Amino acid sequence: MREIIVGTDGSDQSLRAVEWAAEEAERRALPLRIVHAEAEWMYDTPVDPRLVAVRQWLLAGDKELLAQAEAAARERAPGVDVRAESAPGQVARVLLEKAGDAAMIVLGGHGMGAATGLLLGSSTLQVVTHATVPTVVVRDLEPALRREIVVGVDGSAVSEPAIGFAFEEAALRKARLRAVHVWTYPASSGPGDMRPLVYDPKIVAEEELRLVEKSLAAWRDRFPEVEVVFDVEHGRPVRILGGASARADLLVVGSRGRGGFTGLLLGSVSHGLLHHAQCPLAVVPATR
Repeated sequence: MREIIVGTDGSDQSLRAVEWAAEEAERRALPLRIVHAEAEWMYDTPVDPRLVAVRQWLLAGDKELLAQAEAAARERAPGVDVRAESAPGQVARVLLEKAGDAAMIVLGGHGMGAATGLLLGSSTLQVVTHATVPTVVVRDLEPALRREIVVGVDGSAVSEPAIGFAFEEAALRKARLRAVHVWTYPASSGPGDMRPLVYDPKIVAEEELRLVEKSLAAWRDRFPEVEVVFDVEHGRPVRILGGASARADLLVVGSRGRGGFTGLLLGSVSHGLLHHAQCPLAVVPATR
């Protein structure tokens, strides 16, 4: 079923994720499913009668946090079909199993059990790494509407799904799309080619811009209403994309890009941006 899945654990971060997911469900005219993972032992038949009271207390608390999340979603997007449910199991496994062919999974940056100063919880990282649908990570944010989507483009085939997702978001939000391409060394023109040891940065930047424009040409034809601007910069992708995210409503990247190792599920850039993005981050798998 095409729907948006959002995980909640009762933390402030997860409630922000629920609100973001509700707005996204409204934009896409999709139902929203709120999911809470519970400890598996709470579904066992307890031998010790004292555990019965503990289990009932915990289950009541989980029911309350789900009700709170559902109320927040309905308040943010009254017209959306919202349902909330809990399931036994480890957080990442539960969310990945529930996702199926969902439109996306939405998560908070970290949950209640995160260590002080840790920006990304282990469950979030596991979901982003293994999800077969786009995953959006929402952290502490100051509310602002900037009307801009930023997408990282590297000219590789595996970045195509991320580009398509970014165009969809820009069209839905009536926002400008900023395509950011960061180069460190000149791209090789074919397999086995060696990068030049000496090069003119200006000429390389022009070549890289042509590469980016070619990557987006078909998508621009498909979404002619979306205004597109190009940023081609030399430097470190995480730093430059992270900086661009400060003026965006959403940053979109592929799960891995040009130069990624075969079989690598999450690239270094997408992993780095999970910690440093300054707006919600969408990580789109290459298999989308």
